[in-house]
Amino acid sequence: MVAVRGVLFDIDDTLFDYSGSDEAGLLAHLAAEGLLDRFPEPAAAVRLWREVTRAEYARYTAGEITFAEHRRARVRRFLARLGQPDARSMPDGEAGAWFAGYTARRDAARRAMDGASAVLAEFAPRYRLGAVSNSSLPHQREKLEAIGLLGYFGQALVCSVEHGEAKPAPGIFLAGCALLGLEPHEVAYVGNDHEVDAVGARDAGLHAYWLDRGDTGWGGSREGAPAEGVRVIRSLTELPAALAAPVTPAAPAG
Repeated sequence: MVAVRGVLFDIDDTLFDYSGSDEAGLLAHLAAEGLLDRFPEPAAAVRLWREVTRAEYARYTAGEITFAEHRRARVRRFLARLGQPDARSMPDGEAGAWFAGYTARRDAARRAMDGASAVLAEFAPRYRLGAVSNSSLPHQREKLEAIGLLGYFGQALVCSVEHGEAKPAPGIFLAGCALLGLEPHEVAYVGNDHEVDAVGARDAGLHAYWLDRGDTGWGGSREGAPAEGVRVIRSLTELPAALAAPVTPAAPAG
């Protein structure tokens, strides 16, 4: 058995309700743009937006395009799927303005995930806390500050843009452990994506906790049982008891 001394968190849809704010912002923006009635139901608009976002965000995390480019690419691809013939050649300024309208409405709906604040407040005296995210540091710090959670982490934040590689690469998890001043076997990692967060953390030698809410947002739901060595929680409120249970050291794959 080994004592967990630190906890690293994913941010989007683990601590920050990205899915909820994304849906609210998109639907409000489409209504303002007169585009919502192009869909048979609001859920269809959300599905298309998320399909486009996943594809373009994967290009961003792979280093193929910049963060700003991925935002403009999402707009062009989404509007092209709506049948707007000139969308693919939309000027950067116009695509950026469209995305800015969406983000303003999305950010107005920002909130923490249920239980996030209470769990962090409980953990702060007991564990060293940090976060590891596939995004940029200023972007994620701004989100955490907006929902009142930034103070729990100090400088213990690692983001893929500044680090140079994205989850599930082991190095980004190990960088988070280093910021906590702990070895991987002393650290738990909590995230909502089974492969990127849980399996990635497990393979880096951390204790992996998959936050499986069973929803249809941005989370990494999967069929079948979780991978070996991945522990499952259904909400953040289950995490304190899960960490208090005896654990054995995680072993990197291979």
